[in-house]
Amino acid sequence: MKKKLVVLIPHYNDPEGLQKSIGSIDEESQVDVFVIDDGSSLKPNEKELIDSYSNGEIFFNYLEENKGLSYALNTGIEFALKNNYKYTGRLDCRDLFVKNKCTKQLAFLESHKNIKLLGTWAKMVDEHNNQLYILKHPINHKKIKKNMYLNNMFVHPSVIMRTDIFSDLGDYNIKYTKAAQDFELFFRIVKKYETANYPEALLIYEMSLNSISSKRRKLQVKSRINIIKDNFYFGFYPIYGIARSSLLYFLSRETTTKLKSVIKKQ
Repeated sequence: MKKKLVVLIPHYNDPEGLQKSIGSIDEESQVDVFVIDDGSSLKPNEKELIDSYSNGEIFFNYLEENKGLSYALNTGIEFALKNNYKYTGRLDCRDLFVKNKCTKQLAFLESHKNIKLLGTWAKMVDEHNNQLYILKHPINHKKIKKNMYLNNMFVHPSVIMRTDIFSDLGDYNIKYTKAAQDFELFFRIVKKYETANYPEALLIYEMSLNSISSKRRKLQVKSRINIIKDNFYFGFYPIYGIARSSLLYFLSRETTTKLKSVIKKQ
């Protein structure tokens, strides 16, 4: 019998953030957690995490050195496949699940067998938990597929995927282990399978200027441009997507966050 769901959480020197994120998982259905420590000097407190978690089991894996997100997540995918999990989810340290997030997504996936990847909308907050805006990506596959050329149409820590797609498509590309590994994987999925976003903000996503994605913003945008080129066809969306990303390359994360906050509050 297949196990239901395992949530992959990469960890790097943030035991407090890890505890905060795992503590937010509050579900009616069982949710197992697989923590991949990416060569941290500050290790997770296994006993404390296991003792405080009642929604399922927590497993730990320790990489000998810091190798990047693609390597860490591929270790998690290998675990999910080996242990026969039907679904694989994601969560990042300091991001939070809203109550019954996974339960709602699993119910949706069980009733929509054609959907292979399901994200959610997200409440974007600053480091002090002040709401910046609600990120509402398109919910239907046709629009998601078009708009992937403009930006990532899924909030990475919100997604739940059918684990069997990795046996077909492969896992995260190590070429993009430092930036945009989710964008590259999701592009492959969207081109072959049906996808969707659940129309509710079920993730609280912390936008920190000290986060890896903020510090590597230029690399992330450059990688996004390369991924769009890899999937290019002569049409409006790919051309506009490259032009848009080229402009964003010169804007800071702080500037784009402020612009989004103003636009989305209107």
